[in-house]
Amino acid sequence: VYKNRIISAIIPAQDEERSIEKVVSELRALNDHSGHTIFDNIIVCDNGSTDNTAKMARAAGAMVVFEPQLGYGIACLTALAAMPESDIIVFIDGDHSFYAAQSLPLIDEICQGADLVIGSRALGHTQPGALTFPQQFGNWLAVTLIRWLWHAPISDLGPFRAISAKALERIQMQDVRFGWTVEMQVKAIQVKLTIKELPVDTRPRIGVSKISGTVRGVIGAAIGIFGTIFKLWRRERKN
Repeated sequence: VYKNRIISAIIPAQDEERSIEKVVSELRALNDHSGHTIFDNIIVCDNGSTDNTAKMARAAGAMVVFEPQLGYGIACLTALAAMPESDIIVFIDGDHSFYAAQSLPLIDEICQGADLVIGSRALGHTQPGALTFPQQFGNWLAVTLIRWLWHAPISDLGPFRAISAKALERIQMQDVRFGWTVEMQVKAIQVKLTIKELPVDTRPRIGVSKISGTVRGVIGAAIGIFGTIFKLWRRERKN
């Protein structure tokens, strides 16, 4: 137990057989100064994979759950439902685009009192080819919109993040598709949680993205993200 907290990692994954073992193994290898592992639980949600994602994740030591309904949000919700009781939850992608060791500063900020810590790609180093132009532009537009509507100093909707279990329970996550990350950030702003951003580095993912790699994925993500922003803004104005 790291600093007397139970820490879990959640990894939504669809067809990530080439990368998932690396991600799980690198998370499992993280130790504190006394040699204790950081993560008590690593849960991979196999979100309708047609390859050996589940087999590779399990071989690397992860707990694997299955969610046939496609969607980033539903994959996260399914993993959360199966997760043992935890104090801190880290969300990280299964494509090896992030560095597992950079979860430690995120966790430390939660231990020091933050409710939600976003790993900001905008503040870190992004290797050439790590983010497509639609990803960069869509992220910039969404961040700009949130800053304008809520006057919140955010720089990224990065999926690599840590949140306390109490904060997660308070914001009552619901989105089942592409609006998951923005829903978490906007709701955290709305209920005045303590939000921090820390720089994280990004490298080109292993394999082809199901979102940015297709026109359909880009359009679906845009609708999900901007639809969620406006829905939460409208709901707040009504109240």
